[in-house]
Amino acid sequence: MKVRGKILSLLLCGALGGTHAHAHAQNYPSKPLRYIIPYAAGGALDIVARAHAQYLSEKLGQSVVADNRPGASQVIAIEAAAKAPPDGHTLLMGTMAGLLFLTASKKSLPYDPFKDLASVSLLVSVPFALVVHPSVPVTSTQELIDYAKKNPGKLFYASIGPGSGHHLVMELFKSRTGIDMVHVPFKTNPQAHTDLVANQVQVMFEGPAINPLVKSGKLRGLASSALQRARGLPELPTLAETVLPGFDVSTWFGLSVPAGTPRPIIDRLNRETGEWLRLPATQEKFAPNGFDLLPSTPEQMAERIRVEYPIWAKVMRSAGIEPE
Repeated sequence: MKVRGKILSLLLCGALGGTHAHAHAQNYPSKPLRYIIPYAAGGALDIVARAHAQYLSEKLGQSVVADNRPGASQVIAIEAAAKAPPDGHTLLMGTMAGLLFLTASKKSLPYDPFKDLASVSLLVSVPFALVVHPSVPVTSTQELIDYAKKNPGKLFYASIGPGSGHHLVMELFKSRTGIDMVHVPFKTNPQAHTDLVANQVQVMFEGPAINPLVKSGKLRGLASSALQRARGLPELPTLAETVLPGFDVSTWFGLSVPAGTPRPIIDRLNRETGEWLRLPATQEKFAPNGFDLLPSTPEQMAERIRVEYPIWAKVMRSAGIEPE
């Protein structure tokens, strides 16, 4: 009888817990929301997050306040979100760099991104363009590979730092093609662009910020890193359609919430986010900037994180980047 009583008690507690979560979701949101952005105000991704926050505010009937938390390679922003109450009132723009690269580069963090955060939806992805200085005597990716193999260690490629997306996509490209180029890290994109145009470095994988330099002829574009051709440079073939079948690398950004957030709240946020991403106005606003909009299910975002993490961790180890 005692055992039966304990079982009934556990079942009752579970039912009450589910009822409480449902009731909480029914009343959601009950106060203003905080949208944590791991970047300083004014950048391209900050603009995306603020537009998303404005739309959610209109649909949810509560203000959604943008909270910029740059610094510490995104640790500050992610920790703030991971340790917030799981009630749906704290949102995080989760990034490939913050959730994957940062995690793989650290021995310990004040949170576990895989256990302390829950996925809501992917937002946007940004492909890289493979570009070279015009002095490099190549006009295609295959010619670049052939030239680099004939001149090992003589080409210098730029990134915005060890462990950055620019660095890791090039290391993946090098490993897939068997070429040898020298890494030259910079602190910022503009610094890298300046030296690239000045022929201090000759090669780079870069996002849409490089498009004007390619269109002006100051740099030569060779290929795009995603499966689909880049919106900003549609004339560039993809690596997948030319020399590396299946090669598909883009920097992605998504919406996350603290783990334990009730599923009905996650579903509500996912639905509103998907509707925003599919709006023609959203497409018109961000597609010209080179962003591919990626509405997804929570499971699709979580699966992308699960699948990509070991791939990039392996690339980092091969590049000599060990956890600090």
